[in-house]
Amino acid sequence: MRSVGVEEELLLVDPVTGEPQALSTAVLAAASRGADRDGGSVFESELHREQLEFATRPQTCMRELGTELRRWRAEAARHAGRMGAAVAALATSPLPVSPSISSDERYLWLRREFGLTAQEQLTCGCHVHVSVDSDEEGVGVLDRIRPWLSVLLALSANSPFWQGADSEYSSYRSRVWGRWPSAGPVEIFGSARRYHEQVEAMLGTGALRDKGMVYFDARLSHTYPTVEVRVADVCLDPATTVLLATLTRGLVETAARQWQSGEPPASHGVGLLRLASWRAGRSGLEGRLIHPATLAPEPAGTVVRALFDHVRDALDGDDLPLAREGLDQVLKDGTGARVQRDLLNRTGSLRAVVAACLEDAPE
Repeated sequence: MRSVGVEEELLLVDPVTGEPQALSTAVLAAASRGADRDGGSVFESELHREQLEFATRPQTCMRELGTELRRWRAEAARHAGRMGAAVAALATSPLPVSPSISSDERYLWLRREFGLTAQEQLTCGCHVHVSVDSDEEGVGVLDRIRPWLSVLLALSANSPFWQGADSEYSSYRSRVWGRWPSAGPVEIFGSARRYHEQVEAMLGTGALRDKGMVYFDARLSHTYPTVEVRVADVCLDPATTVLLATLTRGLVETAARQWQSGEPPASHGVGLLRLASWRAGRSGLEGRLIHPATLAPEPAGTVVRALFDHVRDALDGDDLPLAREGLDQVLKDGTGARVQRDLLNRTGSLRAVVAACLEDAPE
């Protein structure tokens, strides 16, 4: 069973006004003082001081992963509360904000080099790491999961609002993130050697500071022996995060089996993959998506079910009913984007939207 780890980015907000708060340094200090005695603090800073990141431990049981996600969200809320703030699993701020870049030298370099692109990147994503046996297997996986990544984006869509207005997208975070020059879908690499050559060539241009800036939709982690899938918004409901992790592990295992058997990857060009990603960010689950197999527009429910069918044989044990139940639930209740829009329709207030989405701290 392949292990899975998840990184989530959370928004720090004022619990009364809902406005983002540049308090990550203080919250991290509070978290450090109360660090987990078994492994230290799991929390880290991010590009902007209005956000906080945590990473789970590698897990093989998806239900245990869900328990850990809820634990660290609650702990983040507790630490933020000590500083007079709250946390929300929102991929963009519904309210207007002028973000503050963190003081880390790497982040300051990004601000100097990329200007407004970096300044505006107050976005919160969800990254799923799945273990692989080697770089060769990992690249074999990357080549074969490319067409399906847009479906994961659609399932996670949780960023309908931008600077106080409805963006008319389900995941506007994906559009903002796509401004980075290294972000988005990539070509078929064919081998680990070709992958690493491409990364080195990108670094050689001087446009990227380091390997951490290789912002492919999915990449080989430069830190862990994993494939890292980076397309998703942070999800409003941690159960959706568990669903994403389950499906992502299924995708990786399915692709690894195809690679091992010599089955070639689909030859979809990067331009078509970009269109599929745009459609997923625009529609979420509220309209049509581009089917990864046929490249034709199909109802979102049909495409999501196609993803489930694609990975079904790789969903071992408890993963199969967990994925089926999770998909049924998100298709019924909608994504975080729908929840946020429904809240706005009921309350007429973006502040009320944020208030309804705050994470609870432990008693």
